[in-house]
Amino acid sequence: MKKIIMLLAFFAAVSTVNAQKFSKLGKSPTDIAHYPTNAAKRAFAKTAEQKKALEPKIRVIYGRPYKKGREVFGSLLKFGKAWRVGADESTEILFMTDVMVGDTKVKAGRYSVIIIPTKDSWTLKINSENDGWGNYSYDASKDVASITAPTQKSDEEIEQLSVVLYEKSKNVVHLKIGWDTTIAEFPITLK
Repeated sequence: MKKIIMLLAFFAAVSTVNAQKFSKLGKSPTDIAHYPTNAAKRAFAKTAEQKKALEPKIRVIYGRPYKKGREVFGSLLKFGKAWRVGADESTEILFMTDVMVGDTKVKAGRYSVIIIPTKDSWTLKINSENDGWGNYSYDASKDVASITAPTQKSDEEIEQLSVVLYEKSKNVVHLKIGWDTTIAEFPITLK
């Protein structure tokens, strides 16, 4: 009887393990940009002052699609059409403090990021809709801020979409986005 109970327990455990499968890996890996850049490593700071200086203020989570020889802007991404700034799920921005995006105050919180590219500029939209796939759930009535910036030509081709946050001047962080040969920067003022 003991052997039968042990065998039943074994088969129950095996079937449970097999039922929990991992998702297939996506073609576009996910990345995270922080401001300050080393915010995620603040536990390694040697002093309380250094640790405080590394407290995160902004975080961006996004999918990094590859160019793969494609013409990106104007072709893959149509001018004048909303773009999720990445691949797969909507790009997310988290403000851990109130900020100004353009002339608009944005409360600390979690938002999605949409870009509307044109030939010479990009318009950044901070939107209150979260957890969407791509920009299929994008609803312009939920935009909380918008700012337009001119695009710049990159000296080198950027194979994978890249995002970085850096301090341009005191309390002004730039959200820099680049892909293919196009770069745009958007100022975000920390409050």
